[in-house]
Amino acid sequence: MELTDRQRELAEVALGIVAADGMAAVTFRSVAAASGWSLGAVQKAFAAKDEMYAAMFATLRATEGVGPRNPPGQPTVQAWLTELVLTILPLDDRTRALTIQGAAFAERAAQDSAVGAAIATSDHELRGLLAALIAKGQADGEIPDSVSPATAAWGLLALAQGAASQLLYDRVDEQALTALVRASVAALLHRPTP
Repeated sequence: MELTDRQRELAEVALGIVAADGMAAVTFRSVAAASGWSLGAVQKAFAAKDEMYAAMFATLRATEGVGPRNPPGQPTVQAWLTELVLTILPLDDRTRALTIQGAAFAERAAQDSAVGAAIATSDHELRGLLAALIAKGQADGEIPDSVSPATAAWGLLALAQGAASQLLYDRVDEQALTALVRASVAALLHRPTP
């Protein structure tokens, strides 16, 4: 979706509203108030609320995420996957906002087939990349052949998404969380916990 500079700016403001107050708080008036633009300017940028939601979703998808410091699989596949899960969990203000925004669109996906299809495609691509990395770990002798790369990739994504959702309402000590993620990734890969 091609956005004008004003649409992108307003979409970012609307995403900020989602992070602070939820999707229901996003209205033309709330976006106008938070952005400093007039109500008419917001309505001119988006002819309908669905257009604003689409711009918000496109802006969220284009947001630079976080991730491991090392290239994929380094120093080991298991360590890299553990770091990947930990870096996307809502442990700071930025990742918390991204998690809330993502959850709002995941909920919207049940009624909006375009959002649902985009999220499903993204999840499918991510699971494919994770499965390929796990298969590489098998080829290198790090991960046992008894592991199904596709199943482990599905489990890793479910672990990350589920843990992220839970941490929005049930904070866990970061040291304890790290131990839980390490043990969970190790179990998915049929490996000992480091």
